[in-house]
Amino acid sequence: MKPAPFEYFAPADIEEALELLGRGGDVKVLAGGQSLVPAMSFRLATPEALVDLNGIRDRDRVAIDGGEVVVGMLARHRALETSAVPGPVGVLLAATARLVGHLPIRVRGTFAGSLAHADPAAEWPMLALALDASIVARSAAGSRVIAAADFFEGPFTTALREDEVITEVRLPLLADAGTAVLEQSRTAGDFATVAVVAVVVVTDGKVSDARVAAAGVEGWPVRFADAESLLLGSRPEPEVFTEAGRIAAQRVDPLSDATASADYRRHLVEVLVRRALNQARSRLAA
Repeated sequence: MKPAPFEYFAPADIEEALELLGRGGDVKVLAGGQSLVPAMSFRLATPEALVDLNGIRDRDRVAIDGGEVVVGMLARHRALETSAVPGPVGVLLAATARLVGHLPIRVRGTFAGSLAHADPAAEWPMLALALDASIVARSAAGSRVIAAADFFEGPFTTALREDEVITEVRLPLLADAGTAVLEQSRTAGDFATVAVVAVVVVTDGKVSDARVAAAGVEGWPVRFADAESLLLGSRPEPEVFTEAGRIAAQRVDPLSDATASADYRRHLVEVLVRRALNQARSRLAA
């Protein structure tokens, strides 16, 4: 099939883009287009107009600013895979990027676009939630910062308003942390059946910070607060990580579809949480 007819706009700067979005109507933003264009081709999306952001310059940076990693709105998956971001967060970004689709998708698709699309099985929303990302949204009326915990509202649904775009995302540098991301999918490059990200910080022999989140389990990325609470103050031992996996599996209400049953997803949560925590701890030791 071919897309339904639409108007096409290619603004030269962010102000022009926001003015176009502020006119109202069914207008979609085009950045990487790796989700939007296929949906339009199947007429699952039939926007009246497209606002193509790719002509806007200097919006694709991945940089360190004020102790945070700043990811611009046009930063591609591939940029995060190959960036020189130092330390644990750089390792985690590169490892997560490698799980996103295939190389052509990573070259074209954007980090911010993945957050805005909010596919429940996508890796970047999971990572943003685990890292307490700050998502900067801008409209013609001004900017606001949305915490990742408040951003994802349901399957393909976010707190982003129709006249807003994500201009940048801010992530912590994760100094002194061990990190890991693991994924089970039917074939390489597929969306996750279940993916898990884990971050562990150990101070004086005990876990002082723990972050565990998953994708592909429910209708939005999930964070395992109960498992994190168990880990805090505990010694980072395999039996503790096993219990954290068990608790995480008990707390989820998994989806059941043609890819996997709810029981299988629950099992994957338990196994991947345990493995990711052990891997994060081993990297911390290294």
